[in-house]
Amino acid sequence: MTGAQDHSNPIKGKTERGDTGRAAWPNWERRPTAHEDRAAADPPAPIVDVDIHPALDDEHVAARLPKAWRVRYESGNRGAGKMGYWNPTGLRRRDAVTPDGVDVSASPEVLERNFLAPNGIDWGLLNLDEVTFALSPEPDYAAAIATAVNDVLREEWLPGSQRLRASIVVSPRDPIAAAKEIRRCADHSGFVQVLMPSAAAFPYGNRMYDPIYDAANEVALPVATHPGLEGAGISAPGTGVGPAGSYLEFHTGLPQSAIAHMLSLVCEGTFVKFPRLRFVLLESGFTWLPSVLWRFDKNWKGLRRTVPWLDELPSTVAARHILLGTQPVDEPPQAAHLHEILGMFPSSTMIMFSTDFPHWDGDLPDFAGRAFPKDLRPSILGGTASQLYRLHSETST
Repeated sequence: MTGAQDHSNPIKGKTERGDTGRAAWPNWERRPTAHEDRAAADPPAPIVDVDIHPALDDEHVAARLPKAWRVRYESGNRGAGKMGYWNPTGLRRRDAVTPDGVDVSASPEVLERNFLAPNGIDWGLLNLDEVTFALSPEPDYAAAIATAVNDVLREEWLPGSQRLRASIVVSPRDPIAAAKEIRRCADHSGFVQVLMPSAAAFPYGNRMYDPIYDAANEVALPVATHPGLEGAGISAPGTGVGPAGSYLEFHTGLPQSAIAHMLSLVCEGTFVKFPRLRFVLLESGFTWLPSVLWRFDKNWKGLRRTVPWLDELPSTVAARHILLGTQPVDEPPQAAHLHEILGMFPSSTMIMFSTDFPHWDGDLPDFAGRAFPKDLRPSILGGTASQLYRLHSETST
């Protein structure tokens, strides 16, 4: 990272990523920052971060569990466990602490003061990343933890900052229980999405998940997936041919889950059954999308009789129902290559800015904003997310 560091706001100004293991953008000319573009807009364009990972207090989660589950949770058993890959940089940024050592992601007040405000982010969407419980083979334990973490978000995080919204965490292991949890939480306006791990036993278009989509469709909330636990618990390996052999291989291949779920949702007719449903693929990038949709459309023309309910081009269905987070923004040798890809699909309505904060490979607004053509920045940095999550009629403070 370049430039002097503001120690009062430790994450401010970190628009290049040399100290997090990722190189700064090559061959990059000076362009207006996201903040400069925002100031020039009339009215000012919002910045919405659709993927922030809060660090919940385990004791507060345990306190909300029934006694039998609480004893187990406090013993350290949280469900499925992880694959055990080694990330030499660590999952979370080492600099995501205040000068006195407080984790920036550990409370809503500290998060707003040290991350949202310094980076000009109007709204942040909280997505729990410690969701190994959702992949547990024991559905009752998984459902109990989901309820507990949602209550922590509702009672401690959402009241703590008017800039924050949250996803309802559910375990797809028991779709009926997940649907019940969605309906239980949906009456709180701070919950604007449903979240499941992208690691799964079956692709998410499988009809066994229909109760989840029925509930989300009913309460008009999008459903999102987030990768990182592929191969853990009841989920399938992260690749089609078995487990990856290193974290580099695993991490590079994470979009495979997003691709599989998108193909499944469209082919299985999920959006025919639930026409209001929107589905968000987080932390899987987006540059793969055009080529997959081209192949999808071509094959549909010859094989449409295998999916008779799919009566329009798959790319048309995807454009109407699928959205993607920007992170990680791919970094081709020439910025023009990325701009060309953005012109190959309806990027202004399909992708939304995300930092993935405080993960090691996150993208801050000024860095990510410069990656996109100026005419797309308002929609990508906040316009599309404001509409999806119904933030446009509200004012953050």
